[in-house]
Amino acid sequence: MADILERPAAAAPVIPTIRAVTFGDVKASLMAGLSDFSRAPAFGLFFGAVYALGGLLIVACVFALDLGYLAYPLFAGSVLIGPFVAAGLYDVSRELEAGRTPSWGGVFSTIFAQRKRELGWMAFVSIFAFIIWMYQVRLLLALFLGFASFATLQDFVRVLFTTTDGLSFLAVGHVVGAALALGLFSISVVSFPLLMDRDLDVVTAMITSVQVVLLSPGPMIAWGVTVVALLLIGAVPAFLGLIFVLPVLGHATWHLYRRAVVPAQ
Repeated sequence: MADILERPAAAAPVIPTIRAVTFGDVKASLMAGLSDFSRAPAFGLFFGAVYALGGLLIVACVFALDLGYLAYPLFAGSVLIGPFVAAGLYDVSRELEAGRTPSWGGVFSTIFAQRKRELGWMAFVSIFAFIIWMYQVRLLLALFLGFASFATLQDFVRVLFTTTDGLSFLAVGHVVGAALALGLFSISVVSFPLLMDRDLDVVTAMITSVQVVLLSPGPMIAWGVTVVALLLIGAVPAFLGLIFVLPVLGHATWHLYRRAVVPAQ
């Protein structure tokens, strides 16, 4: 009993200090992301190619299974896991920021080491959100279009844009999807680089991320819209543009995190 009473209490988690983000910070982060990509292009091209290849595989699979109508929601949902794919780029930016030359061994060692840290749980949150995303798509399809099958993607597009049920599905689907995306964006926008940078628990990281969004809603939502817009643009030419878009956004995310969260003392 005495041992229990004398045992020191566990230290409370250190809550990161945040600061307001401006539209100028968003622009500066994008420019810094472009600069990091130009300074270490091989890393960016590698991770960008992995992301682009994933997009191509998704599209190939759904068309092979005659589920072409799921290609758009699947790709839109894949945006949700982009921050996890870009995790290696955060380490590259951290090395460049410290004046060191990033190495392949160092970057992959850092990524591999995350299996023992909280970043894996954040990845699980993103994957779970992706699953929920696809379930709500299937639910809305059943509610508005029934369980009808579509012979071709053209048939599905025709139903979407020429029928009341199709237009209703589009409207409600985008509203629900935007709400889910905003929720995940809020809990993850700085969580991934924060967990790469510090030894924190995933709940603290998510709370910090939400606080950043609430403190600067305008600039942070503008950042989210910018990310989605650039990823969509990058996906247009057979996903090849993502090879260049993802690394810029990944590096920029690190710099936005550094502007939004005060460095640890």
